[in-house]
Amino acid sequence: MASNLVKGTAILTIGLFLSKALGLLYVIPFYSIVGEKNVGLYQYAYIPYNIALSIAISGAPLAVSKFVSKYNALGDYATGRKLLKSSIGIMALTGVLSFLALYFMAEPIAHMVIKDKEQDFTVQDIVSVIRWVSYALLAVPIMSVIRGFLQGYQKFEPTSVSQLAEQVVRIAVVLIGAYLVVNVFGGSPKTAVKFAVFAAFIGALASLFVLGLYWKKYRPEMNRLLADSPPAGDIPVSSIYKEIITYILPFVLVGVINPLYQFVDLITFNGAMKSIGLTAVTDQYLSMLNFLTHKIVMIPVMVATGFSMALIPVMTTYYAKGDQKGITRSLDQTYQIMLFMTIPMVVGIMSLSSETYQVLYQQSAVGAGVLRSYAPAAILFGLYTVTAAILQGIDKHKWIVFTSLLGLLFKLMLNIPLIKMFEVNGAIAATIIGYGIAVGVNVFVIKRELNYQSKLVIRRTILILFFNAIMLAAVILTRSGLYAIHAPAGKMQALLYLMICSGVGAVVYGFLSFKSGLAQKLLGDRITRITKKFGLGRS
Repeated sequence: MASNLVKGTAILTIGLFLSKALGLLYVIPFYSIVGEKNVGLYQYAYIPYNIALSIAISGAPLAVSKFVSKYNALGDYATGRKLLKSSIGIMALTGVLSFLALYFMAEPIAHMVIKDKEQDFTVQDIVSVIRWVSYALLAVPIMSVIRGFLQGYQKFEPTSVSQLAEQVVRIAVVLIGAYLVVNVFGGSPKTAVKFAVFAAFIGALASLFVLGLYWKKYRPEMNRLLADSPPAGDIPVSSIYKEIITYILPFVLVGVINPLYQFVDLITFNGAMKSIGLTAVTDQYLSMLNFLTHKIVMIPVMVATGFSMALIPVMTTYYAKGDQKGITRSLDQTYQIMLFMTIPMVVGIMSLSSETYQVLYQQSAVGAGVLRSYAPAAILFGLYTVTAAILQGIDKHKWIVFTSLLGLLFKLMLNIPLIKMFEVNGAIAATIIGYGIAVGVNVFVIKRELNYQSKLVIRRTILILFFNAIMLAAVILTRSGLYAIHAPAGKMQALLYLMICSGVGAVVYGFLSFKSGLAQKLLGDRITRITKKFGLGRS
């Protein structure tokens, strides 16, 4: 059972990683097809959609999985099937309500976004793209319940494969559809964007089709288990959903918090920029902040949290046993791996922001500047995700609600005045302050509740920062040498410079980490075996 769980978790992680990676990479060709100006229209649709989606399904697969798994372990397969039948109906209704809410809220949202006729888009442009993307909400909630039910039977492959199928089909429709609209049928890029956002619905249908195939495959096995099961218990459906909702609520908030920060920018940024006479560039700057650079900033978060989050169930087990040494050791590892992975990627993005932006999109001093300023937020995004997961692991859900809303309140209060003072950097500063407050309180609560002392983490963080300073110096020297020969004239040369400089940085940071033994201590025995072959690390 334990090996199946580890294997299943690995399958889920790989599927999620591939899905997220595709979600980042498709932006590059899509940007080339519709252009910098029109790509902003895409993010006006997706931020409200992500909020509606997070509210509709966040935590549903995990909650259903946990509930079904719990009763399956007792041999009561009928109760899990009872939950499936009722939850499909409820999630179908949730999908319809979410769709209607987003569809009819499209116009009020558009009026909050469009502050002046001088902007790139009209109210009708925004209304149209929001309504086109809202159709996906009809399919996604049902999909989430089926994924959760199959996970309750330790069937992790359907979730992973269906996520990948959803993303592949969606991206194929986005890119092929946008290309045909613009380059074959001579349509406008705005029409291509509308077609692109509708691709979320087509992707969701593809995912449902894949889940249907898996259901057909596993149905005989699940029916045999159901036939041997006692009848479903007398647990009222209301009690089942009370248990599930209690479990879901913290996941909803964690899942929706980043889109909520972006939504604050969506409804306040243009008005604040208009008040300081920058209406002409506000759509472009907001697109750079909330879509183009945000995609890049989330890369370190995705990688680092993938490594560090794996340790949190271990910490939860130690907490249940009252093993203080185990708690301290697992928390030390979690924080250190998070920082060990995130900080060098953030430093790399900041030092090579110009080349990164040029390779992915186009040469832009403003875009590179936004990326450079925004990159440090990745550390806080990662720490928020990790600390919130730790609090969930020790059943401190109320603190997650409090700290998340507290940080969001500061973002809301500070956003407009800071934008008026520092333009796009003001919005970034408000986000960093909001997340910084949430993370700070989370860390304080974890320290108090778990009697956790983090002296080792502080020492190791100083060491990590020292290694990063050396790495940064090496990257800057390499970059300066390349620029002394010739500044990058196009994407290919910028890519070459990016690969050389990031390669130098990776080698320097890797050498220092392995030679000092830090990497081996954080990443385990397999790394130790590899480094011994190359004569690195302490014996």
